[in-house]
Amino acid sequence: MRIRSDSDGLRSNFLPHPSGISAGAGWFRERFHRFRRQSTPNVVVISPASTDGHPAPVDEIVIHTFEQLLAERDLHKASLLVKDRENCLFGEITEKEALKNHVEEVDKLAADRRALQKLVLETVQQSLSLSPNELSNEAAVSGLTKALTSAVNAMNQEEEQDQLWRQVKCRSPSNWKKLHDSTLRTLVESRMDNPLVGPVGQEEKSSIQSDIQCMGRQLKEDLLMVVQVVKSCYQPEADICNFYAMLYHKALSSRLKKIADFVLEDRDCIFLLRWVNEFYPGILQKPELAAEIDVAALGKLLPEELLEPLEEQYLDKQTTELSACMNRVLEEEMNKWNQGEEPARDYSCYTSPLAFDIIQFINGRVTGSEKVLGSLHKAQKITSQLPDLMQRFKRFQEDIIKQNRPNSKAHTKANLSCVEQFRDVLDRKSHLFLADVQQNCLCVLTVMKESAHMYLLSIVHKVLKPQYQKLGTSDWLKRNAFEMLLSSLERQFEELQGLSQPCHQELIGQLYQEVTEEYVKRLLRGDVKLKDKEQQQKACTTVMDNAESLRMLFSTMGSKEDWLKEILTKMAEVLKLQDIPAIQMQIASLGSAYPDLSERHVSALLKLKTNISKAERRMVKATLLDTLKESGAGVDSRPFFSKVEVR
Repeated sequence: MRIRSDSDGLRSNFLPHPSGISAGAGWFRERFHRFRRQSTPNVVVISPASTDGHPAPVDEIVIHTFEQLLAERDLHKASLLVKDRENCLFGEITEKEALKNHVEEVDKLAADRRALQKLVLETVQQSLSLSPNELSNEAAVSGLTKALTSAVNAMNQEEEQDQLWRQVKCRSPSNWKKLHDSTLRTLVESRMDNPLVGPVGQEEKSSIQSDIQCMGRQLKEDLLMVVQVVKSCYQPEADICNFYAMLYHKALSSRLKKIADFVLEDRDCIFLLRWVNEFYPGILQKPELAAEIDVAALGKLLPEELLEPLEEQYLDKQTTELSACMNRVLEEEMNKWNQGEEPARDYSCYTSPLAFDIIQFINGRVTGSEKVLGSLHKAQKITSQLPDLMQRFKRFQEDIIKQNRPNSKAHTKANLSCVEQFRDVLDRKSHLFLADVQQNCLCVLTVMKESAHMYLLSIVHKVLKPQYQKLGTSDWLKRNAFEMLLSSLERQFEELQGLSQPCHQELIGQLYQEVTEEYVKRLLRGDVKLKDKEQQQKACTTVMDNAESLRMLFSTMGSKEDWLKEILTKMAEVLKLQDIPAIQMQIASLGSAYPDLSERHVSALLKLKTNISKAERRMVKATLLDTLKESGAGVDSRPFFSKVEVR
């Protein structure tokens, strides 16, 4: 009788580890022969440990037979008995000899192995048998893990035995590992074919949606069970979590492929895409699973050839619906215009819901589509109709301006606010749009802003024209002439109210630049001739005072274009200076700051000073040309003089 200890991780001490096999069949047979003389391989003896550290009394020793171990589901120890009997039987003879001379023993051994194998596989089949509620029951979890651990150890024991027999070629391998894997595969397939039915929700679902949802719920609960319970029953090298994940991934994938082969309704198409790209990845990204499963190795649930038709169906629907929503909003604004209504006011500013509503539609659709499609680039495609909408919006504004009805100015101001909102979202949330869509829309919006500014400011310039005509004449040097211009401007500012703060600031800045351009244009016409130093000094003072008055007025109205004062100040300095080198330096400074300053502009400015000769004018213009060559094209400068025509 042989007494064994270490009952859980027991290993036969007469067999070397598989990695140490090198002595050949003779060495094994000598060891097996000795074992046959000294052992009784049909029982296992358990000697319980005493409480005082001394061996237990002989009368406390418990002897278990193979049948008892099976009955108690102690499958690991039962597998050790089968192994010992097999070693005794085949230790000195080949499998062929055993089948010939030891038929009864061979049959008994085979029957016992089949019985053991059946119980091991049955135990493996129960790996996922605990319900979610039972996971909190320590006794239930302990019972499962104990039985499964014993079954896994028995299987590993058989695998080690197979490796030993492969070396001496005495018997055929049992391949329990393959049986284990195929059993788990069958288990997973069965659970995915008959998933748990979840609670009935308020939202009505199609049969396809219900099937997918049930399979997904079963997959999630089972993988959590594997990570929380089953994993502890296997050795780390078994990588059991990834094996289960692969089985469930393939099982779900094969079922979704069959569903994807059908012509699906739109809602089923969306639901399927969301499971592939959002819900399923979301399950695997749960912290408990992400730490144990190599998600990247699993790949996509559906291949591209099946995903593409579903994505096209989804994108077509989303694009159509988004286009319809945007067109409806635009048509509502057009109806208000045609019916003679003015746009609503918000804190005294004209507003239109057009941009806000469309931006909300776009943001919601693209953000939602990114989750459904699993790709931002694909989701961006639903905005492909936006440039067409912008063109319709532009034509709508052109009609408003062309017809010039009593409510035209109000609608133009409301549209400017929309243009600003569209530009803002196209710049700040460029990720929502394809690059060409973004660029096309920005170009249309730029044209719309310029045409709206031109329309609103043309009304102001028409009123200011009589005051413009006095600039550059003999009245110009009289203070009251310019004050009339300032007074008219102040009155016209009232006509420009009703814009949002950013739009108002931009429009007032545009007006400031155009008034300054008109001032410079009138000045350079040369209707006033400055004959001596005294007149030139007076003209310099007048221009500087005018420059500061314009800056203060427009600054009060919200303009930030203070750079325009500098242009008039630098030109005034040219009028005052008497030395040609000093004039050359001032022109060089002006040309460096504003490279669109031309020889014609400089010539017209210098002609105001009648005491400068043609030769001196040529010297100053040459200085300008040298300055422009050295400063380059002036890419970062703001255009000004290019908008000022001179005769």
